[in-house]
This record gives sequence, structure tokens and C-alpha cells, in this order.
Amino acid sequence: MENLFKLKENGTTVRTEIVAGLTTFMTMAYIIALNPNLLTGFGAQGGPDLWNGVFMATCIASAIGMFAMAFLANKPFAMAPGMGLNSFFAVVVGNIAALTGTSYLASFQAALCIILIEGVVFFILSIFNIRDKIVEAIPLGIRLGISPAIGLMLLNIGVGSNAGVYSDKGGPFFVMRDFFGSLTPSFTKETMGSGYNEMVLTVVTMFIGLFVIVVLAHKAVKGSVLIGMLVASVINWIGQAAVLGVNPFASLNDPKKFVPQFGAMANTTLCKFNFAGFSKIGIFTVITLVITFCIIDMFDTIGTLVGTASRAGMVDKEGNMPQMKEALLSDSIGTIAGALTGTSTVTTFVESASGVEAGGRTGLTALTTGVLFLACMFIAPIAAIIPAAATSSALIYVGLLMLGGLKKVDFDDMSQALPAALMLIAMPISGSIGHGIGLGIISYTVLKVFTGKAKEVSILTYIICLIFLIKFFLVV
Repeated sequence: MENLFKLKENGTTVRTEIVAGLTTFMTMAYIIALNPNLLTGFGAQGGPDLWNGVFMATCIASAIGMFAMAFLANKPFAMAPGMGLNSFFAVVVGNIAALTGTSYLASFQAALCIILIEGVVFFILSIFNIRDKIVEAIPLGIRLGISPAIGLMLLNIGVGSNAGVYSDKGGPFFVMRDFFGSLTPSFTKETMGSGYNEMVLTVVTMFIGLFVIVVLAHKAVKGSVLIGMLVASVINWIGQAAVLGVNPFASLNDPKKFVPQFGAMANTTLCKFNFAGFSKIGIFTVITLVITFCIIDMFDTIGTLVGTASRAGMVDKEGNMPQMKEALLSDSIGTIAGALTGTSTVTTFVESASGVEAGGRTGLTALTTGVLFLACMFIAPIAAIIPAAATSSALIYVGLLMLGGLKKVDFDDMSQALPAALMLIAMPISGSIGHGIGLGIISYTVLKVFTGKAKEVSILTYIICLIFLIKFFLVV
């Protein structure tokens, strides 16, 4: 392990790395079930075989991407089908079905061709260091602002939208919008109906878990994030049984869920590229879709890598992360694996920050998370019992720590202050790291040009600025 991952050189141990990998897994395990739900309309589209095929693809492609991250880049970052990108992929599949008149499954297989092209394009760009050059073209002030902006985004996810509650009154209801956002608890209870008790349990779980993490971290207890999540989970399980009358372990009762569905994946998604259906979309539409997926994926990945690495002290004075090329190459390998097995774009997950905060510094963290994702092919119900509220505790804590990166931003320099401020607003609202970076680059470039400092902006930065302008205003 030492020779493979250089643990001593990175100031870590096998135990710390495994705990960090487990922590990352617990904060992002939700994607294992959520991704097939989103891509198949919660099982309504394409039949049960497609759901199971996407489920298997999610586990396998994520693991392949993380193994590449572990052995090529030796970095602690985890990968899975990206949120936002998977929803967009589902919309694309629906549009292809409407445009071509084919079934949802055939349209799904046609859309996989787009993901394959994107992955190959990124692989080539990574091999020839073009993606690396794009990272270097991002001004230092924007790089410094990425980490706190992601922090605020994590806070928003943790408190605002991670733990949604459904009830007879509809939903989803969220903590900040519907619980704290209402004037009085009685008004909230009236609004949420049967979901009110679940919302109270969610809030209690979330904040007890958060306080446990903060107190243990203050006492320098290793694995504080993981312990806090486990405490929050136990409280939530007890609350579900005692208050809500729900069995939190009901998913463990079905023995069929512990059997990997290799046959379903082979029949529906494994190398099932519908090039005939793909050709019916039209060349302009194909180009537009590939560019859209590329832009979002590229800058989401770059933002996560730079922001998380900056928080962990894994960057140099210029804000560059060693082995960036290998990390980006791993991301492209994950996307190609996703296309081959049957899921949307695989990208670096912002939840990796939880594992980094738990002490993860090497590829052993990513390897651990990847192994756990593969194990979920056999033990999926176990991953499903992790409450969203417990995950929120970790996301809030990590987000708070990442906000500390604001102290590195020079607010006396408007070329740093304005992009950072806009990213702080854009990332939580849009839910996209890439869109936040794009807005930051546009504002930086415009500010430099109109203050007579146009020569300080590199040619590549101008090109990136133009690409984002086209994306925002011309590409739907």
C-alpha cells in the first residue's frame, strides 16, 4: 500500500484512507438508486430491466472511474453519474423518443451514443493536455473562489434540498424553504400534512449529526464525519420506527435485491448503442448536445478538483494541482465506462470533499469508495438505508469548512472579488459548478477589458469566455 499510494509522503495511513473512503461513500450512496430512478422515470420508462441495467451500470462505471483515479492520479476523488447531467440526459432521451417515434429503451440506447462521443472527446483532450491547459487558463482569483462557492453549494444542498419530504399534501418539502421558511410551526404543519413529523425528524437528525461532527472535529477525533453520520443514522432509524411507525430496514427483507442483475444490464444497456436511432436526430442537434454535455461536465469536474484540492492543501502557490492530467483522464475513462455499461456522464462528485475532510489524501480513498460501489451490486439495500438527513449533516459541515477559502480572495481587487461573489450566488442557485465558473470567467474577462487591462487576459481565457457566452445564450 505504501509503495502504491505513497501514504507517508502524503501524511496519511491505511486506516485514515479507508475511513475517508467510507465517509465519501456514505455521502454519495444516494446516487446508486437515484440515478436509475431519474433515468427511467422511477421505473415507469423502459421497464424493470432498464432500471436494473442502469442500476448495475451506475455501480460498475462509478467504480471503474474511481479505480482509474486511484491508480493513475493517486487522488482521493470519487466519481459517479453527475446530478443535473443525468436529469438532462433523461430529457434528451424523452426528446429523442418524441422526435423519432421509437421506444424509450431504443431512444435511451441512442442517447448513449452521445455520452460515448463525449467520453472519447474528453479522453483525447486529456491525453494531449488540452484540458490541463484549460485549467491553467482559469485566473487565480476564480480558482480561489471556486472552493468557497462549492462550500456554499454544499450548504444549500445539505440544508436546502438534500432531504426532501413527501406527504398527502404533495412535496417535496425542504428544510429551509418549508420548515424554517414558514412563519410558525402550526402553519408548517398545516402545509405539510402527514409529512410534518417526518420533517421534524429530519431537522433533529440533521442538526444532532452536525453538532456531533463539529464537537468531535474540535476534539481532533479521527473519523468525526463518519461517526457523526452514523449517530445521525441511528437517531433517524429510531425515529422512523418509534415516531413514524415505519420500518427503516424494510429494504433488507427482499432477498432478490441482493442478487446482481447482470442479465438485465446485458439485455438493455451493456454496449447497446443504437446508432441507427442516433443518426435520426440530426447533425446540428447532435453537435449541440455533445457540446452541452462537454461544457457542463468539463467545468463541473475542474471546479470540483480545484476546489476540493485547494481545501485539502493539494495545490501549489499558483493554485495548480499535481497530476491534474491523470485526474481528468480518469474522469474521461469513467464517462466512457458509463456509456459502455449504460448510464449518463460520470463525473467527479463534490461529495468527495467529505472524504478529503476525513483525512483522505491518496488514491486509496477513491479505491475504497469504488470497492463499496461494486459491493452495492450485491448489497444495494444496505446503501439504501442511509438516511438523507444523515448525509446532510456531513454536507453542511464540509460546506462550512470550504467557505473558509474566502479569506484567500483579495476583496480589494475587483477582478477577484466580483467573480468570487458571482460564483457564490450562481453555484447554489443553478446547482451547477460549471455554470458558476462560466459566470466568473465572463465577469473577469469583461472587467479586465473595460478597465484597460485586456492584455492581462490570456487568449485561452478569451476563448473559454466566448464558449460560455455561446452556451448561455445560443445553446439550449
